[in-house]
Amino acid sequence: MERPVVYYIFDVLCSWCYGFSANMHQFYEDHKDEIDFRVMSGGMVLGQNEGPIGDLPKEIQESFKRVEEMSGRKFGDPFYEMLAKGDALLSSLPGALALASFRTYQPDNAIAFAKRMQEAIYQEGLPPAEAKTFGHCAEDFGMNATDFMKLMVDKDRLELVRTEFEVVKKWGISGFPAVVYQEKDKAFLIARGYTGLDKLNESLKNARASV
Repeated sequence: MERPVVYYIFDVLCSWCYGFSANMHQFYEDHKDEIDFRVMSGGMVLGQNEGPIGDLPKEIQESFKRVEEMSGRKFGDPFYEMLAKGDALLSSLPGALALASFRTYQPDNAIAFAKRMQEAIYQEGLPPAEAKTFGHCAEDFGMNATDFMKLMVDKDRLELVRTEFEVVKKWGISGFPAVVYQEKDKAFLIARGYTGLDKLNESLKNARASV
């Protein structure tokens, strides 16, 4: 019998996803025995939206404190130093390539890897658009950083990620994080934006009762 699926749509640069990541990880641990989980990248910062972190609008810079207040997840001093310095490039593509590469080898750890990538940026202040940031994360999962960075620049991987961005867009999801529950031929949006764990579980229960 085919198991239901939860799709976690996030972006490595999404600060609300960072705030939500601990809840999502716990949600995965609580339900992984009966539900399959898949992580997808949304492509929040691409093309003309890419640029130095110092160019972030003031309201986005101020939102980091709101994420901290709502989620209890702190941003590290190294991240705030990177923000103040202002020259680190923001692009969602390297993180999406890293996730797609990682998923190929350790799909069951994809939720944990998504969380780890964001900790590298938002706690350790590592450059968000550099492959070595994600190679560093892969080492925590027993992978060789240099080999992992080579996987990230594979041409087929780029095509896969571009298709993924299009699928997310086709689903009508433009804000992150988002969580979709699918069972049989029915799909439910059970989280949009930062969501507490209790609310997430309640939404899942309601969705399952509607199938």
